[in-house]
Amino acid sequence: MRPDDGERANLRALRNLPIGAALPGLRDALEEHGAAVLHAPPGTGKTTCVPLALAGLLDDGAPPRRVLVAEPRRMAARSAARRMAWLLGERTGGSVGFTVRGERSAGARTRVEVVTTGVLLQRLQRDPELPGVDVVLIDECHERHLDADTAVAFLLDVREALRPGLRLVAASATQDAEAWARLLGGTVVRGHGVSHPVEVRHAPAPAGVRPAHGTRVDPALLRHVAATVREALRAVPEGDVLCFLPGVGEIARVAGLLDGVGAEVLQLHGRAPSRVQDEVLGGGSGAGRRVILSTAVAESSLTVPGVRVVVDSGLARQPRVDHARGLGALTTVRVSRAGAAQRAGRAGREAPGVALRCWAEADDAGRPAEPAPEITLADLTSFALQAAHWGEPWAQGLALLDPPPEGAMHAARRTLHAVGALDEAGRMTSRGARMARLGLHPRLARALLDGAARVGPERAAEAVALLSEEPPREYGDDAVEALRRARRGGDPYGRRWAAERRRLRALLDDEERAGAHGRGRAERSGEAGGAGNGRAGGAPAAGGTDEEAVGLVVALAHPERVARAQGGDAYLMAGGTRARTAGESRLREAAWLAVAVADRPVGSASARVRLAAVVDEETARTAAGELYTESEEVRWGPEQGAGGDVVARRVAALGAVPLSVRPLEAPSPELLREAALEGLRREGTGLLRWPGQARGLRQRMAFLHRVLGDPWPDVSDAALLECADAWLGAVRSRADLGRIDAGEVLSGLLPWASGEAARLAELAPERIEVPSGSRIAVDYTSEQPVLAVKLQEMFGAQESPRLADGRVPVLVHLLSPAGRPAAVTADLASFWREGYRSVRAELRGRYPKHPWPEDPAAAEPTRHTKARQERGRDRA
Repeated sequence: MRPDDGERANLRALRNLPIGAALPGLRDALEEHGAAVLHAPPGTGKTTCVPLALAGLLDDGAPPRRVLVAEPRRMAARSAARRMAWLLGERTGGSVGFTVRGERSAGARTRVEVVTTGVLLQRLQRDPELPGVDVVLIDECHERHLDADTAVAFLLDVREALRPGLRLVAASATQDAEAWARLLGGTVVRGHGVSHPVEVRHAPAPAGVRPAHGTRVDPALLRHVAATVREALRAVPEGDVLCFLPGVGEIARVAGLLDGVGAEVLQLHGRAPSRVQDEVLGGGSGAGRRVILSTAVAESSLTVPGVRVVVDSGLARQPRVDHARGLGALTTVRVSRAGAAQRAGRAGREAPGVALRCWAEADDAGRPAEPAPEITLADLTSFALQAAHWGEPWAQGLALLDPPPEGAMHAARRTLHAVGALDEAGRMTSRGARMARLGLHPRLARALLDGAARVGPERAAEAVALLSEEPPREYGDDAVEALRRARRGGDPYGRRWAAERRRLRALLDDEERAGAHGRGRAERSGEAGGAGNGRAGGAPAAGGTDEEAVGLVVALAHPERVARAQGGDAYLMAGGTRARTAGESRLREAAWLAVAVADRPVGSASARVRLAAVVDEETARTAAGELYTESEEVRWGPEQGAGGDVVARRVAALGAVPLSVRPLEAPSPELLREAALEGLRREGTGLLRWPGQARGLRQRMAFLHRVLGDPWPDVSDAALLECADAWLGAVRSRADLGRIDAGEVLSGLLPWASGEAARLAELAPERIEVPSGSRIAVDYTSEQPVLAVKLQEMFGAQESPRLADGRVPVLVHLLSPAGRPAAVTADLASFWREGYRSVRAELRGRYPKHPWPEDPAAAEPTRHTKARQERGRDRA
């Protein structure tokens, strides 16, 4: 078959793909609305056939157009472009090309260019009109990557304001197509695939496997996954096995467990070398079976040839950000039902297949229906910079399926202000525009620009390349040693680092040329000064050691993570987060660190330092200058002891890290009083002096407030503290509070104005005179006042005493001659009639010297024994 015959055969095969039936409807929808959502199952040709058809490259009479295809991942972009070029009998760079970060293969003849969504955003920011582009296709929009959501919002703005003729297609493989159609103002065009059947089987892990938390996955689950792969190779005698795992670490561990499996084991992930990616996506040599261990990169966009079995661990990784601590990390989550369906579908791309799920069937219902949109989870600093550069600082006018969380946006804008990308009013600065043009995370852009000015462009590019992708754990936690190891190369990370260093160096050169051009233009127009090149610290300097360069660049990227030693392995970051180094780390002797990577283990109060560089205080203050403050503090604090006291001091600090503390001379008496009041409210009224008389008065007042209400005040702790400002005098310290007599405070709260205060002794007396003549103290600590009195002293009393204008009877505790409780009553008359006899029978033999008359209601009350009572009568 001649080459042109092969091309024609490929084109005929393309037109016969299942998606071919949807192409007329898609063209009509674009002509009528200018936008459409293409919904079709995986494997129908969305990624390869549709762009070629829209570009007029299928030899079917369609007009020629230039199509831009946006993919969420670099691997998918390269693979899609190579596949389309192969179908046309070409190499990439001709009719079909691609552009990803650090790599471009496209030219003047290119009609279909595949880019990552990040590259698309950069192009939109440089020239929103996208000159020469007729159609933009956003592939795999259902994955809800933040860059894709942002690109769609920008493109809708472009269609509305600049280029209404620009056509927009969103391609989705799941059931959220209607929501996308409403957003785009288009219609849904459905493609129906002729998919091969996939038998879904469940292979649940054994009991006792612990759920994943953070990035930790139970090794028992990984052993089960490896065993399931072995069983799949045995049970399904033909085809390759595609196994989904959450991350690169789990892939490596399962690969080790599959040693000697009798098949070629390949590892597919975003960091895998291009050679391995090409080998996996090219289908291999066909000499034997393959086991492909993959992250979520193989869920969609990519077709992995030869796969007949999918083994799904059921786990995925999602970003999480602790905005309060400024820490971001990936966390392991259960894959959604939509994601699990996507994974299973990989087994049926070319022939009937089998999907083995490593969880119980009953667990399906508890999984989320769709993956969470990245905009609701991720660090939004880059998004906020993109939005500000686009002219939407708060993103409120952007057409987004899900709005950004308010707290995350506030955190992002604080970061952008700290790195100089936004001014005090929240507007984009010229420096922010430069950072946006670089296409880096704003932190890295700031580190690259300012670092180049201080340590030279080469060293800055090296250090920022190290921050762009976290080094492997075996590189250690010392960023300087990690840089030196990356320089030596010899491993995949070292090669990726070197490529990124070259790219960053080129970006700096481009910025320098752009800056020189801008300065020259300003000089020719007579403008003075201006923003210059936006660099901090004057002219570039190439000197300094690795330690100085890496430390400064890390601190510039993460100023809130410069950290001061607190003793042992503990550090306090400028952002207020406490952190610890590993026990064996060489970093732990440093007085200051610039922390590049940290995470917070589940259940831990402190972050864990993963990668950091040693810095000195001068470097920390240089990099985190926006966080430097000098303040006078007059407050209640723990510095003077565990109990707290008024603290008056002048503090110089770098964020939460104090640099110097000096006593404050002659602080304002009013501020001292406010601080003491703060301490009183924090620690309670126990700071006052409470003699016994004060405690008794408080109980009596509380009783009257409870029974009578106004005008008797509430004297609970909460009420006293609420009105403390009214009764607290001039105090300066804890000692002053301790000298305040709480009784005097309470006396001042009595209802003097109404005259009721004069009735306190009448309504709630301290003591009550009983029939014997004794004055007995009343206990107000209980809900009902209690009078504890010896039984003989109440002889002759016909009823219990009553308080509060007779509203409340006193609960009388009648005591034995030894002072022990004999009976409790609030109705003495009833007790004399019904209860006294049993008490008399029980106690008269035990206390024969005391009177036990048969009729206590008519008997003479006494405090004494019978003998003393008789002697008293005789004397009388």
